[in-house]
Amino acid sequence: MAAVPGLSRWWSSRSDTDRIEIYTRWSFHLTLAGLPFLVLLVTVSAYRSRGTAWDLLLAAAALTTTAACVVVAETGFRRGTVPPGPVAAAVAAGVLTVAAGVAVTEARGEDGVPNPAGPWLVGVVAAAVLVALSVVVPYRPLAALSAVAAVLAAVVSALRGVPVLAAGIVGLSILVALVFFVGAFRFSVWLLDVVREQERARGVQAQLAVAEERLRFARDLHDVMGRNLSAIAVKSQLAEQLVRRGRPEAADEVAAIGALAGSSLAEVREVVRGYRAVDLRSELAGARSVLRAAGIDCTVTGEDAQLSEEAQVVLGWVVREAVTNVLRHGSGGTCTIAVDAGDREVSLTVTNTVAGDVGAWGSGLTGLSERLAAAGGRLSAGRRDGDFVLVGEVPA
Repeated sequence: MAAVPGLSRWWSSRSDTDRIEIYTRWSFHLTLAGLPFLVLLVTVSAYRSRGTAWDLLLAAAALTTTAACVVVAETGFRRGTVPPGPVAAAVAAGVLTVAAGVAVTEARGEDGVPNPAGPWLVGVVAAAVLVALSVVVPYRPLAALSAVAAVLAAVVSALRGVPVLAAGIVGLSILVALVFFVGAFRFSVWLLDVVREQERARGVQAQLAVAEERLRFARDLHDVMGRNLSAIAVKSQLAEQLVRRGRPEAADEVAAIGALAGSSLAEVREVVRGYRAVDLRSELAGARSVLRAAGIDCTVTGEDAQLSEEAQVVLGWVVREAVTNVLRHGSGGTCTIAVDAGDREVSLTVTNTVAGDVGAWGSGLTGLSERLAAAGGRLSAGRRDGDFVLVGEVPA
């Protein structure tokens, strides 16, 4: 019984993209694994044994076809392409399966009615091969190959004594079945490709958001320090010349340099303060905008709460670190940010789904916990009902 909770934890630790890929991949493999049973189902109603050797050949051919198709599908999922060798092996094994299936049945039953096993064997085997190829082959070539398989089924049916019209109807039926069946699996692969592309786009958007913020800070710092450092360099040269000449004005220039350096330091602190501490409402609006740009539906409640300046600064740190974690570990879906202002404490709760096991706290959460502790607050973070919940609390 311990394996079930372990499997449940493993499944819950996967991201949405991983879950869709696992589901799609195993849907293919389990479907292909049913080929031998379908071959048995098709042939058993008209079974006419021609000896144990033929029976063993049919079973071996069906199992070989299944294995070859699974290899083709798995190779397509892993590499995105399939070499010609596995494809040729799957087709050859499929032809052998059809030939062995026809061989173990007679052309006509005891009542003289033509045996339908041959054409339906062609359809079943073709479905398995085309499902495996659908991982990497577009739908139009798959539809064309389905038409080829339907024509072959009709020819086999006609050669076994079925009237031409009836053989045509059998071929058309197989064509319709193949088009819809293989098309459904091809749609699953297309959907998986779309999800993967969105996952890559989310990662790129997160990186661009971080890069844009770094660029903004670098630009602000350059604007503040560029002019002052240039002025300090010029005044330093002037003071040097005055000292060499023994002029009393050198002391005034050195004092001016000191004052300019002090004002520069104050301006840098203002830039850092503006970067680190902003209005909580603006921070929440920015978080909503960044998350939605990354494809995550963000809901914010309680943003109009009246809070002290210190509480807004500390909770602004919580919002920034939480958004960083969502962009880094989140698996899409929704993110909820709730501000609850009580009489004694103000709490900010961020809830979102995560990809993988978050594990121990990183340096970001550790530093955030220390900041909240310095302000008389506390931080808690962990899994709850399949989500990752981060709660920051500060005195009101």
